[in-house]
Amino acid sequence: MKKYIQTNLRVTDALRAPKTSLIAIAVATSLLMAACGGGGNDALDTASTAAAASRKVTAAAAAATTPPASTIFYGANGHNNEGGAYDISSPALQLSQLKDLGVKLYRNEVYSQGSANKLAGIAKTMAAGGVTVYPVMLMSIDFNSEADAYNAGYQLGVWTASAYKYPYYEVSNELDAITIYNNVDGVYPQQFDNAKFQIARGVIRGMIAGVKSIDTNGKIIMGGGTWMHYALDQMLANGSQPDGTTGHPVVNWDVTAWHWYSDMGDITNACGGTGCHDVLGTLQQFGKPIWINEYGVRPWMGSDQQIASYLVGNKMMAEFVAVASKYNIQAIQTYQLYDDPAGGEGAYGLLKNDGKTQKAAYTAFKNFVAANPR
Repeated sequence: MKKYIQTNLRVTDALRAPKTSLIAIAVATSLLMAACGGGGNDALDTASTAAAASRKVTAAAAAATTPPASTIFYGANGHNNEGGAYDISSPALQLSQLKDLGVKLYRNEVYSQGSANKLAGIAKTMAAGGVTVYPVMLMSIDFNSEADAYNAGYQLGVWTASAYKYPYYEVSNELDAITIYNNVDGVYPQQFDNAKFQIARGVIRGMIAGVKSIDTNGKIIMGGGTWMHYALDQMLANGSQPDGTTGHPVVNWDVTAWHWYSDMGDITNACGGTGCHDVLGTLQQFGKPIWINEYGVRPWMGSDQQIASYLVGNKMMAEFVAVASKYNIQAIQTYQLYDDPAGGEGAYGLLKNDGKTQKAAYTAFKNFVAANPR
């Protein structure tokens, strides 16, 4: 998700204690404002493929079983809490478009109690039509301590899971992009800011604890990272920090999410200042299914037809499908359903921002999914 502000944390015994009451923190002031758009990365080295700058079901169903991978492979991103075409297009219309495209997963942001309640209503409509909605919880890292960040993340997790029991919950979005130092690849721990990393860890741990306090069945998706910034997830998984210390809280999750855009090149051979890396191969080492839950083509790449061709081509959808079994890719989600030029996300959509005009990418995506069933 592209437009964002982020937030902060400190480990105390209080963080490990169960919450007996909700902590009233103004999460709205620390939201990652809109959500997706492919965390542009100032840190891409010019030797790389240079990325542009920053850019339950029902309650019963959720409590039962997680949808098998074969039913959720193709997905899309939406912004139903961000206005624009998503406000002028009813959930029923969006559902009909998603079904026409062959989409089964629909990722949308939440960042407050109100946004969580709104998405819950949309999720019910989508579930009735066979599309699984799941939330990505957005929060900044503008906190004074890890404890404060944890508490704010906990509150948002509680709000989200209380509004609706989802099969999946994504905890944060592209926090790598705001914890990393500039002009580095993000493959080494020391390439991240230690203080910011601790705050991000608090946000993520708090979100997970908040969700689990309400919904023990929901699976946790580690918030999508970008480019080659996988050292952040490695530190979360092994309890280390950028300063080289170890023995810190370990974060556990069920699905590893990642974001990939056209200016990043080949996800199995991404090249930067530290050399070339198989990003999927590294992510696979976490031992979790991988979701590429944002992928898309930069609007400035070329004509609508050129964009459509790249979207389904051998560095994007065709490659993801070809290597899915090798790397345990369980789902891929295009960014996004509608254009958002006025809101700042850009013309990434399969449809224009009137909510109805199909672009060349719509047809290309639909035909690809039909020709490559999962």
